Amino acid sequence: MIETEPGPGGQPELEAPPRRRHVCPVWIAYLLLSPLRKLGEHPEKLLRPFVRPGMTVVDLGCAMGFFSLPLARMVGEGGRVVCVDIQQRMLQTLTRRARRRRLDRVIETRLCTQEALGLEDLAGQAGMVLAAHVIHEAENPQRLIASCRTVLQPGGRLLVLEPDGHVSPEEFEATRRVALGCGLVEEQARQLSKSRMMVLARPPG
Repeated sequence: MIETEPGPGGQPELEAPPRRRHVCPVWIAYLLLSPLRKLGEHPEKLLRPFVRPGMTVVDLGCAMGFFSLPLARMVGEGGRVVCVDIQQRMLQTLTRRARRRRLDRVIETRLCTQEALGLEDLAGQAGMVLAAHVIHEAENPQRLIASCRTVLQPGGRLLVLEPDGHVSPEEFEATRRVALGCGLVEEQARQLSKSRMMVLARPPG
Protein backbone atom coordinates (compact mmCIF):
# COMPACT_ATOMS: atom_id res chain seq x y z
CA MET A 1 0.00 0.00 0.00
CA ILE A 2 1.09 3.58 -0.67
CA GLU A 3 0.55 6.55 1.66
CA THR A 4 -1.16 9.52 0.06
CA GLU A 5 -2.20 12.95 1.32
CA PRO A 6 -4.10 13.10 4.61
CA GLY A 7 -7.76 12.16 4.32
CA PRO A 8 -10.81 13.75 6.00
CA GLY A 9 -9.80 12.34 9.40
CA GLY A 10 -6.33 13.84 9.22
CA GLN A 11 -4.63 10.48 8.70
CA PRO A 12 -2.83 9.50 5.48
CA GLU A 13 -5.07 7.46 3.22
CA LEU A 14 -3.83 4.19 1.78
CA GLU A 15 -3.81 3.70 -1.94
CA ALA A 16 -3.37 0.32 -3.59
CA PRO A 17 -0.15 0.01 -5.60
CA PRO A 18 -0.52 0.17 -9.39
CA ARG A 19 -1.38 -3.12 -11.08
CA ARG A 20 0.13 -4.45 -14.25
CA ARG A 21 -1.35 -2.57 -17.18
CA HIS A 22 -3.71 -4.40 -19.54
CA VAL A 23 -5.41 -2.77 -22.51
CA CYS A 24 -8.07 -4.38 -24.67
CA PRO A 25 -6.71 -4.98 -28.20
CA VAL A 26 -8.52 -3.12 -30.97
CA TRP A 27 -9.46 -6.34 -32.78
CA ILE A 28 -11.36 -7.57 -29.72
CA ALA A 29 -13.36 -4.33 -29.68
CA TYR A 30 -14.83 -5.29 -33.06
CA LEU A 31 -16.01 -8.58 -31.56
CA LEU A 32 -17.60 -6.68 -28.69
CA LEU A 33 -19.89 -4.92 -31.18
CA SER A 34 -21.52 -8.24 -32.08
CA PRO A 35 -25.33 -8.21 -31.79
CA LEU A 36 -25.00 -11.51 -29.89
CA ARG A 37 -23.59 -9.55 -26.96
CA LYS A 38 -27.06 -8.13 -26.38
CA LEU A 39 -28.19 -11.54 -25.18
CA GLY A 40 -26.20 -11.00 -21.99
CA GLU A 41 -25.75 -7.22 -21.90
CA HIS A 42 -28.61 -5.43 -23.63
CA PRO A 43 -27.76 -1.70 -23.42
CA GLU A 44 -31.30 -0.35 -23.26
CA LYS A 45 -32.53 -2.93 -20.74
CA LEU A 46 -29.50 -2.45 -18.49
CA LEU A 47 -29.26 1.32 -18.60
CA ARG A 48 -32.82 2.60 -19.08
CA PRO A 49 -33.59 2.64 -15.32
CA PHE A 50 -30.66 5.01 -14.71
CA VAL A 51 -30.84 7.35 -17.71
CA ARG A 52 -33.22 10.17 -18.48
CA PRO A 53 -33.46 12.64 -21.39
CA GLY A 54 -31.13 15.61 -21.06
CA MET A 55 -28.71 13.83 -18.75
CA THR A 56 -24.92 14.06 -18.91
CA VAL A 57 -23.44 10.56 -18.97
CA VAL A 58 -19.81 9.43 -19.00
CA ASP A 59 -19.01 6.18 -20.83
CA LEU A 60 -15.66 5.19 -19.37
CA GLY A 61 -13.62 2.83 -21.53
CA CYS A 62 -16.18 3.28 -24.27
CA ALA A 63 -14.20 1.39 -26.96
CA MET A 64 -16.18 1.57 -30.23
CA GLY A 65 -19.48 2.50 -28.64
CA PHE A 66 -21.48 -0.63 -27.87
CA PHE A 67 -23.09 1.30 -25.00
CA SER A 68 -22.32 4.84 -26.19
CA LEU A 69 -24.71 4.94 -29.13
CA PRO A 70 -27.72 3.59 -27.20
CA LEU A 71 -26.89 6.04 -24.41
CA ALA A 72 -26.91 8.90 -26.91
CA ARG A 73 -30.37 7.90 -28.09
CA MET A 74 -31.60 7.68 -24.50
CA VAL A 75 -30.36 11.11 -23.40
CA GLY A 76 -31.52 12.72 -26.64
CA GLU A 77 -30.37 15.94 -28.25
CA GLY A 78 -30.62 17.82 -24.96
CA GLY A 79 -28.21 15.39 -23.32
CA ARG A 80 -24.53 14.63 -23.54
CA VAL A 81 -22.53 11.39 -23.63
CA VAL A 82 -18.84 11.91 -22.91
CA CYS A 83 -16.98 8.87 -24.23
CA VAL A 84 -13.54 8.25 -22.74
CA ASP A 85 -10.94 5.76 -23.87
CA ILE A 86 -7.21 5.25 -23.70
CA GLN A 87 -6.91 4.33 -27.40
CA GLN A 88 -7.38 6.87 -30.16
CA ARG A 89 -8.33 4.22 -32.72
CA MET A 90 -11.31 3.23 -30.58
CA LEU A 91 -12.50 6.83 -30.43
CA GLN A 92 -12.04 7.35 -34.17
CA THR A 93 -14.21 4.34 -34.96
CA LEU A 94 -16.82 5.48 -32.44
CA THR A 95 -16.91 8.93 -34.04
CA ARG A 96 -17.54 7.42 -37.48
CA ARG A 97 -20.30 5.19 -36.12
CA ALA A 98 -21.95 8.11 -34.32
CA ARG A 99 -21.81 10.29 -37.41
CA ARG A 100 -23.48 7.63 -39.56
CA ARG A 101 -26.32 7.46 -37.04
CA ARG A 102 -26.55 11.25 -36.68
CA LEU A 103 -25.62 11.04 -33.01
CA ASP A 104 -22.37 12.97 -33.25
CA ARG A 105 -23.93 16.12 -31.76
CA VAL A 106 -24.71 14.21 -28.58
CA ILE A 107 -21.48 12.21 -28.33
CA GLU A 108 -18.19 13.79 -27.31
CA THR A 109 -14.98 11.74 -27.34
CA ARG A 110 -11.98 12.25 -25.08
CA LEU A 111 -8.62 10.50 -25.04
CA CYS A 112 -7.46 9.68 -21.51
CA THR A 113 -4.40 8.12 -19.90
CA GLN A 114 -3.91 5.56 -17.13
CA GLU A 115 -3.02 8.48 -14.86
CA ALA A 116 -5.88 10.87 -15.61
CA LEU A 117 -9.34 10.75 -17.15
CA GLY A 118 -9.28 14.40 -18.19
CA LEU A 119 -12.75 15.08 -16.81
CA GLU A 120 -11.96 17.83 -14.34
CA ASP A 121 -14.37 20.21 -16.08
CA LEU A 122 -17.25 17.78 -15.44
CA ALA A 123 -16.90 17.68 -11.66
CA GLY A 124 -20.34 17.20 -10.11
CA GLN A 125 -22.16 17.21 -13.46
CA ALA A 126 -22.71 13.60 -14.52
CA GLY A 127 -25.92 11.81 -13.66
CA MET A 128 -24.27 8.49 -14.46
CA VAL A 129 -20.84 7.06 -15.13
CA LEU A 130 -20.71 3.71 -16.91
CA ALA A 131 -17.58 1.62 -16.36
CA ALA A 132 -18.19 -1.47 -18.49
CA HIS A 133 -15.40 -4.03 -18.60
CA VAL A 134 -12.83 -1.42 -17.69
CA ILE A 135 -11.95 -1.41 -13.99
CA HIS A 136 -10.08 -4.71 -14.25
CA GLU A 137 -7.88 -3.07 -16.92
CA ALA A 138 -6.96 -0.09 -14.74
CA GLU A 139 -3.49 0.22 -13.24
CA ASN A 140 -4.98 1.91 -10.18
CA PRO A 141 -8.68 1.10 -9.61
CA GLN A 142 -8.85 3.26 -6.49
CA ARG A 143 -7.76 6.37 -8.35
CA LEU A 144 -10.15 5.55 -11.20
CA ILE A 145 -13.17 5.08 -8.94
CA ALA A 146 -12.33 8.19 -6.93
CA SER A 147 -12.26 10.18 -10.18
CA CYS A 148 -15.66 8.77 -11.12
CA ARG A 149 -17.06 9.88 -7.78
CA THR A 150 -15.79 13.41 -8.41
CA VAL A 151 -17.53 13.54 -11.79
CA LEU A 152 -20.88 12.39 -10.40
CA GLN A 153 -23.47 14.87 -9.21
CA PRO A 154 -25.00 14.17 -5.79
CA GLY A 155 -27.29 11.19 -6.23
CA GLY A 156 -25.57 10.22 -9.49
CA ARG A 157 -24.67 6.60 -10.09
CA LEU A 158 -21.61 4.63 -11.10
CA LEU A 159 -22.50 1.41 -12.93
CA VAL A 160 -19.78 -1.22 -12.93
CA LEU A 161 -19.91 -4.16 -15.32
CA GLU A 162 -17.21 -6.81 -15.35
CA PRO A 163 -16.99 -10.04 -17.39
CA ASP A 164 -17.17 -13.31 -15.48
CA GLY A 165 -14.40 -14.78 -17.59
CA HIS A 166 -11.85 -12.13 -16.61
CA VAL A 167 -12.92 -11.06 -13.14
CA SER A 168 -13.26 -13.51 -10.28
CA PRO A 169 -15.75 -13.07 -7.42
CA GLU A 170 -12.83 -12.14 -5.17
CA GLU A 171 -11.63 -9.45 -7.58
CA PHE A 172 -15.14 -8.08 -7.93
CA GLU A 173 -15.48 -7.96 -4.16
CA ALA A 174 -12.19 -6.04 -3.99
CA THR A 175 -13.65 -3.48 -6.40
CA ARG A 176 -16.70 -3.17 -4.14
CA ARG A 177 -14.50 -2.46 -1.11
CA VAL A 178 -12.58 0.18 -3.03
CA ALA A 179 -15.79 1.87 -4.19
CA LEU A 180 -17.26 1.95 -0.69
CA GLY A 181 -13.96 3.29 0.60
CA CYS A 182 -14.25 6.14 -1.91
CA GLY A 183 -17.52 7.23 -0.31
CA LEU A 184 -19.97 5.60 -2.71
CA VAL A 185 -23.06 3.75 -1.50
CA GLU A 186 -24.10 0.48 -3.06
CA GLU A 187 -27.60 0.00 -4.44
CA GLN A 188 -29.38 -3.14 -5.55
CA ALA A 189 -28.28 -4.41 -8.96
CA ARG A 190 -29.80 -6.97 -11.28
CA GLN A 191 -28.15 -10.33 -11.81
CA LEU A 192 -26.65 -11.00 -15.23
CA SER A 193 -25.85 -14.34 -16.81
CA LYS A 194 -22.31 -13.68 -18.03
CA SER A 195 -21.29 -10.46 -16.30
CA ARG A 196 -21.12 -9.03 -12.81
CA MET A 197 -22.93 -5.75 -12.17
CA MET A 198 -22.64 -3.24 -9.37
CA VAL A 199 -24.59 0.01 -8.89
CA LEU A 200 -23.04 2.67 -6.66
CA ALA A 201 -24.36 6.12 -5.87
CA ARG A 202 -22.75 9.34 -4.71
CA PRO A 203 -24.68 10.31 -1.57
CA PRO A 204 -26.73 13.54 -1.75
CA GLY A 205 -25.36 16.61 -0.03
